[in-house]
Amino acid sequence: MVYKKEVNLKNMVIVISPHPDDETLGAGGTLLKHKDNGDYIFWINITNMKEEYGYTKEKVKQRNKEIEKVIRAYNFADFFDLAYKPTSLTEADIPTMIERISKVLEKVKPNILYIPFYADAHSDHRIVFKSLQPFFKSFRYPYIKKILMMEIISETDNQFIESFRPNVFIDITDYIDKKLEIMKIYQSEIDKHPFPRSLENIKNFAFYRGSQCGCEYAESFMLLKEVL
Repeated sequence: MVYKKEVNLKNMVIVISPHPDDETLGAGGTLLKHKDNGDYIFWINITNMKEEYGYTKEKVKQRNKEIEKVIRAYNFADFFDLAYKPTSLTEADIPTMIERISKVLEKVKPNILYIPFYADAHSDHRIVFKSLQPFFKSFRYPYIKKILMMEIISETDNQFIESFRPNVFIDITDYIDKKLEIMKIYQSEIDKHPFPRSLENIKNFAFYRGSQCGCEYAESFMLLKEVL
């Protein structure tokens, strides 16, 4: 696929999710807003279900169908599935992960990245963050101008290591309903309250973040880097 820069193009945006659903939990409304603003949005997913990992054929088929629906819902310009084994990432995976992500970045040349928080509770998230550190170097990836760490409900609330301290808020009032509709696609990842990834909790959390920045619903991020 060839990506031509058009007059109305503002940003080339990549969201990097350790697992399918992290992209929506952490930046779903923001991605929809980018799309409405005329930006190109891309998705790199790090882990996925495969039969050789011990998942049933039916489970794998269901997850891939969910991903296809999510891609269409956001209208991503492209999707890159690295398909590592879920809940099994280790330091040993970092070199190949760096190489594979680098190939995508060199192809797309994004100026904005949305990535997981470095102290998330899930070890997969922390390994993914470590694999992304080489891309923070401006002399190697000069086109990357902004990097934001996402707040992923049920993973970023790890107070025992380090608290997430948001310093960027994005108004997603016009996109909260669409975000929730997309989240419903991941049937096995949501449940009723008090499960943290309930639709009620996701909406209420966005409502709380909105109250901190003067809007109805918001997503929050930690700015890691910005080149103006």
